[in-house]
Amino acid sequence: MGVLNVTPDSFSDGGRFVGLDQALYQAEAMIEAGAAIIDVGGESTRPGALAVSEAEELARVVPVIEALSARFDTLVSVDTSTPLVMLAAASHGAGLINDVRALQRPGALAAAAQTGLAICLMHMQGQPDKMQSQPRYADVVAEVGAFFQHRLSACAEAGIARDRMLLDPGFGFGKTLEHNLQLLNRLDHLAIDQLPLLVGTSRKSMIGAVLNKPVDERLYGSLATVAAAVLKGAWIVRVHDVAPTVDVVRMLNAVRLERSD
Repeated sequence: MGVLNVTPDSFSDGGRFVGLDQALYQAEAMIEAGAAIIDVGGESTRPGALAVSEAEELARVVPVIEALSARFDTLVSVDTSTPLVMLAAASHGAGLINDVRALQRPGALAAAAQTGLAICLMHMQGQPDKMQSQPRYADVVAEVGAFFQHRLSACAEAGIARDRMLLDPGFGFGKTLEHNLQLLNRLDHLAIDQLPLLVGTSRKSMIGAVLNKPVDERLYGSLATVAAAVLKGAWIVRVHDVAPTVDVVRMLNAVRLERSD
């Protein structure tokens, strides 16, 4: 999954792809590098980020999703928690809803059910503006797993079939470095009903904390976390650097399957 932030304030690439032409160019480059999904986001969820209006989010993401769907066969995902954006994205060609708030905003469950799309539920303790203030868990893996079970039950009550669901532990979303490392090391414990696991660690502060590297020098650390995630059962990895990540995943798969196809 290639990250396409059409925001001015995302932590890594904010402001680089806010124009339609720039967004399409970046998407095409990621697809050519091997991305199977392009994840379009119009609201930054970096630590300390402020919410954007519904109208602004729609204006940012809908033209990009529509253009991507018209030009490429690649699956387009919408990174949103906003019900109206979910509905608009679905009507303009999106095939996946990627919600960092796990459909907890008012109306989100009903909107997601109405779209009929696949849905990724992510765990986050708190909200982006304060989520990193003092995150606490007795057992982060157990608590994230319990959260998933709770949200899956809510989705079932809303008429959303379980085979439409994906799960994301939410690395960096209301977690300390130790919490993130525990989740990554025990990722296989979160494989609920064999639902696909999506992992997003690319360029995140957990890598900077371990390696003492700024955002633009975290490629190797990101690739290491991708390798760990795939070996622990991740189905999808959400990344900024598609080409080197594809190499890592292909090599891991060749070793695991003992063949190169």
